[in-house]
Amino acid sequence: MSEAAAHLRARAEGSARSFPALLARADRLAMTIVPGAHGRRRAGPGEEFWQYRRMQSGESAAGIDWRRSARSDATYLRQTEWEAPQTVSVWADPGASMDYPQGSETKRDRARLLAMATCILLERGGERFEVAGAGLRPSSGRRQLDEVALALDGLTSDREFGLPVPPSTPTAAQVLMSDFLSPGPELEEALARIGESVTPGVLLQIIDTTEETFPFDGRTEFRSVGGGLVFETQRARQLKAAYQERLEERRAMLLAFCARTGWRMAVHRVQEPSRKALTWLYAAIGGSV
Repeated sequence: MSEAAAHLRARAEGSARSFPALLARADRLAMTIVPGAHGRRRAGPGEEFWQYRRMQSGESAAGIDWRRSARSDATYLRQTEWEAPQTVSVWADPGASMDYPQGSETKRDRARLLAMATCILLERGGERFEVAGAGLRPSSGRRQLDEVALALDGLTSDREFGLPVPPSTPTAAQVLMSDFLSPGPELEEALARIGESVTPGVLLQIIDTTEETFPFDGRTEFRSVGGGLVFETQRARQLKAAYQERLEERRAMLLAFCARTGWRMAVHRVQEPSRKALTWLYAAIGGSV
């Protein structure tokens, strides 16, 4: 066997091990959430009862609820809540910055897990879903889950920081999972393009606690995960206040975007239980589709 072929086989075997593990972990996580179809909060085709209303002249008698009508002088129609499938596009940041912290569960690990678990819940609710930027067409079913798992397992990028990409269809609700630490102007431009053309969605900022607390002191060399950025200082503690101020400015920018577009946002730390973030995502997505 050639060296190239051996390398390819090793990569394939590695992916084969990781893909079922990711799917299994996500499936266990999804089991902690009570799934169900997302009601649209208005009358339409579905199985759940929505309301009774008085029958109007010229309407079909097919929808009459005779039991309810028998208790009144009026004739009532029974309406169900609309539960038509919707499309949800999930984007998990592929940038190198998501590989922090090294040596433990990274932001990328958590983003992949939450993205996979979110798609599992969407599949159980009868929704259509995709991974933005992965070349997948929106679909539903177990086969689509396998495609999503493979796409997330190969999640990577040559960029230090990832930039959100729009869904394959502008009618999809979008879920963006990232540390959102890419340069401000680039990130604002990417979000503006999505916000102008996409129905409301949700932002989940995934970070490590050290990125908030900045527990560094003395001589410190800061190096980006991708190796493209290096900064050395003799007095790291003196940078803490300015750094935390910049982090708050970034969050304020994200919140301003949400205020303009009707999106929702939450911050999730890798040290927190993944179930906490998934519970929020499930509720937030339910209010967006």
